[in-house]
Amino acid sequence: MNKRLRRFRKTTFSALAIPNYRLYFTGQSISLIGTWMQITAQAWLVFKLTHSSTDLGFVVAVQTLPVLLLSPYGGVIADRVDKRRLMIVLQTGMGLQALTLGLLCLFGAVHFWEVCALAVVLGLNNTFEMPSRQAFIREMVGRGELRNAVTLNSVMNNAARAIGPAIAGVLLATVGDGECFVINAASFAAVVTSLLIMDTAALRPSVPEPRAKGQLREGFAYAAHTTEIAVPLVMMALVGMLAYEFSVSLPFFATRTFHGGSEVYGFMTATMGIGAVVGGLFTAARGRTGLRPMIIACAGFGLAILFTALAPALAFAYVGLLFVGWGSVSFVSVGNSTIQLSSARTMRGRVLSLWQLAFQGTTPIGGPLIGWVIAESEPRIGLVVGAATCLIAAGLGAAIARHRLSSAHAPDAVALVAEEATTRIT
Repeated sequence: MNKRLRRFRKTTFSALAIPNYRLYFTGQSISLIGTWMQITAQAWLVFKLTHSSTDLGFVVAVQTLPVLLLSPYGGVIADRVDKRRLMIVLQTGMGLQALTLGLLCLFGAVHFWEVCALAVVLGLNNTFEMPSRQAFIREMVGRGELRNAVTLNSVMNNAARAIGPAIAGVLLATVGDGECFVINAASFAAVVTSLLIMDTAALRPSVPEPRAKGQLREGFAYAAHTTEIAVPLVMMALVGMLAYEFSVSLPFFATRTFHGGSEVYGFMTATMGIGAVVGGLFTAARGRTGLRPMIIACAGFGLAILFTALAPALAFAYVGLLFVGWGSVSFVSVGNSTIQLSSARTMRGRVLSLWQLAFQGTTPIGGPLIGWVIAESEPRIGLVVGAATCLIAAGLGAAIARHRLSSAHAPDAVALVAEEATTRIT
């Protein structure tokens, strides 16, 4: 039993044996707790200012609009520059954005338009920081530990999702929203410090791509013609647009459906984070990447959202959100690992920018749409739309993969999909 437990720990946390990644993981963990405090507090701040699901969807939309418009260019920049240095600059900028919003709240001077303007600033930072951050993981750990590191990053993010909203819920109920933003601003010092003191000699940096015409078109063409990249992107575009709008749906699910307050909303978000941590550790231990695991995770994610939407009581909703978190982290980590392992080194930044575009860049469409659906019906219907989208995306992904492999004259397309999908990275 002890031997099995040691093997589980070694397999699940293998990327943490790399000093640079361990340092980055620690700094990013602290920063992400602050980030989830801000996400929770910002949604509640907009709800407090406007009491409108449409306005809440609008803020989410303007924050992610830069991703929709500029994300592919962010990938081009990531392939051209030193990713670590770019991250230091942009993480510092995000800290200043959080500090500005916090001071506006503390001095009682915050207005809806200011929240929107600062959301755009944050979105611009994310547009260029996220492709570099995701591509930088491979530079720290190499190919062999990439899948594990990506999954641990998802676990880290969702552990922060459990802790951050819980802290934010307490602060919102006791002192207010401004403190959440100020704490988030301070938390960026941890990740910036980790990047500054990192052992650069141990990194495996990709050679920066020289500036050239057509690099953006080249990235689109490469992704479109690579099945293991195109299928995850199509699935994520659908799911990212309509299923991941929890910052729009959960505040109203907590207040309108179950008649709770900020503490119920915070606990809903935290519960989803706890489920994601457990699911992420399970995913990290199994070590599977490829199309079939991603399709299965997408379908499971949809069924969990559907169960939550139909929950007859708050206790059942909490149980459902545990599995929503599990399905979410499995879907994202398997998809992210699959496209990174399938992409050429010189294309990684551009491919990951398209993943970001599919994940967050579709929110300017989905956020207001889910907000409108909730305003015209009820929060349960907004969640049902997301659940149906996951199930449709899973079916569409399977159909596209089967068709592409058949068109390529594979001798046994179904068997090839299964073989690729169950690839184990050791």
